[in-house]
Amino acid sequence: MASPRLETYCCPNRDAATQLVMNFQPEVFCGVCIGSASISLLLTILQLLPKKGQSPRKMPKASSSSTILLLISICDILGGLGMIFRSSVWLGFPGFIANISVANGTDVWPSAFCVGSAMWIQLLYSAGFWWLFCYAVDSYLVVRRSAGLSTIVLYHMMTWGLAVMLCVEGIALLYYPSLSSCENGLEHAIPHYITTYAPLLLVLVANPILFRRTVSAVASLLKGRQGIYTENERRLGTEIQMRFFKIMLVFVICWSSNVINETLLFYLEMQPDINEMPLKNLRSAALITWIIMGVLNPMQGFLFTLAFYGWTGWRVDLKWRKREIPWESMSSSTVGENAYPSPVNYQSNIHDSKKISATDSQQTDEAISMLSEGNTSSDERLTRSSPIYQGW
Repeated sequence: MASPRLETYCCPNRDAATQLVMNFQPEVFCGVCIGSASISLLLTILQLLPKKGQSPRKMPKASSSSTILLLISICDILGGLGMIFRSSVWLGFPGFIANISVANGTDVWPSAFCVGSAMWIQLLYSAGFWWLFCYAVDSYLVVRRSAGLSTIVLYHMMTWGLAVMLCVEGIALLYYPSLSSCENGLEHAIPHYITTYAPLLLVLVANPILFRRTVSAVASLLKGRQGIYTENERRLGTEIQMRFFKIMLVFVICWSSNVINETLLFYLEMQPDINEMPLKNLRSAALITWIIMGVLNPMQGFLFTLAFYGWTGWRVDLKWRKREIPWESMSSSTVGENAYPSPVNYQSNIHDSKKISATDSQQTDEAISMLSEGNTSSDERLTRSSPIYQGW
């Protein structure tokens, strides 16, 4: 699982609350993390692979939103691999991990492994949070026709730049001036926790607002496309809204336990003695949410693919298929249309105005299809209701 407690455990003089959760059934906890991350990893890859008897998703043109969805899944896969590797070492080499608790130990490899694996997990999941925020921003900009593939470069700069900067800054403040003296006070730990949970809280607060504004803009686009709001348009808008709801539902389910756990542990840290009897229920709640985090955090990757694409099936198609090069079909159609130039007549203005209207409608269809990508029924209804499909 992804928690700033992983980094604080690398401090030999760790606080009592971190000691409580990290020493609670470590074998069981590591086994839970390995099992959950392995299942999520396999199912996520299965979801992303092409399937037999299933036509590939066709987009009017490449979209930055589809690229962002793929990058979110990649971050989850790499983060899950980090969890599996870290938990496997903890289970397989308990003596190696025990050296982390030695304040003046000469072997630096246990501490290096502890810090490196914790940073890897935190960085990948933090990048996933930033990509999810970029997806909400891009969805709104696509509907407003202010985004495209060129903006993906800006998203890369923002996502990886902020993720690396916050991760390095939090780790540097936590371990300053050295591992042996970190966690001597909350002035070391609080900045680390803020930099870890800032992107998570940003998604929880900002994404619902952006999704709501996007749904309102989609409704306006659908109404303005033909001047009427038919049952197909209403159903398509509802499906886009439901897709956003599923994304936020998965995020809340997978990460709400982290917020609850950190709140309980911070409260326990402020107590003179966390082992007092009145705090027994709080200790139990903290340990229960700790195990829940080990189950739900790694499952985010698979659950997100369900929210993005739905269940894609078991039958995997690994055969290589030749794809048509776009400019080949364009050149052939252009030759057929422009082999003999047509004389200018009085109908050209009417034809041009129809072409402009068809272009506007096509741009609207592209924006809607980017948001409903992965939903075959939505794409088919959109195509049938498009003026181009109707021979406008």
